[in-house]
Amino acid sequence: PKTRFQFAGRLIYFAIHHHPNRRAPSGCCLMSVRLQVAVTEGIACIKVSGPANFAAGVDFKTVVNQSCEKGGRVLLLDLTDCVNMDSTFLGILMSMTNRLDRIELLNPSDRIIDLLDSLGVMELLTVGTGENPFDAKLQEAESTNADKRALTEASLEAHKLLMEINPDNVPKFKDVAQFLEEDLNK
Repeated sequence: PKTRFQFAGRLIYFAIHHHPNRRAPSGCCLMSVRLQVAVTEGIACIKVSGPANFAAGVDFKTVVNQSCEKGGRVLLLDLTDCVNMDSTFLGILMSMTNRLDRIELLNPSDRIIDLLDSLGVMELLTVGTGENPFDAKLQEAESTNADKRALTEASLEAHKLLMEINPDNVPKFKDVAQFLEEDLNK
């Protein structure tokens, strides 16, 4: 429905143009995310605490790229403490499938599983449950302090990729992609 995409566009606009800890006009508060990383034995482990969303997307992509440079060929994404995942973060995650041998999601919530199913990307990932074997080795990931333009570009790229992966996603994201392109051209 068009109003859904208009709302999504406004939420993306609000979040990109305002500090993530300020209150949205609706009164909800956008939570911050914490990324921790460990790279060992060809495996990059990234733990996401909080929402896996567009605000963390650029940092996430940077951490994965740095982990690949250190020899990580498999990504273990620990979602035990991740409350939800948005389409921008998922699109950025999907952009890593060609660079990595395998992506494994550890302890994703039912809500995240539903997102993966509904956007048609579940078959590109492995899902597991249990303890994180790299928990003791995790260290805080540094923030890139991405600016509005970098966040908007990452979100646009992510949504275009989700539409490319699954044509059923085109009606879901074409308005969001158009909004982001227009925002970049201002």
